[in-house]
Amino acid sequence: MMQVFTVTETISRVTRLTQTRLSAYIEAEAVTPAPSPTGPLFDTGDLARLDLLCELDELYDMGPEALAVLISVLDQLHAARRDRSALLEAIGKEPPEVRARIAATLTQAQRDPEGEQ
Repeated sequence: MMQVFTVTETISRVTRLTQTRLSAYIEAEAVTPAPSPTGPLFDTGDLARLDLLCELDELYDMGPEALAVLISVLDQLHAARRDRSALLEAIGKEPPEVRARIAATLTQAQRDPEGEQ
């Protein structure tokens, strides 16, 4: 079962987080808690995200909107790395001749990034 935290619990666990910061991050959609009848609920991933947001905010004095954009880019990079790993695993399971054709195609694409032939 996934552990969830209320606003009060979240603020107490993420030491640099304040109610004002939390509201700003939610409004900017840098973090999207799960709605509930008793108020927003945060999971452990949200807490890690909030801790990172606070750290970036303090280090670089970024506003909530800029942080939301940055965290979105980080999410996309994480997803791309996960997809790349899955793709490499799938390619690794293919027969050698298929892997060779894929390698040749990738080598050609690196030589000719614009797709010109």
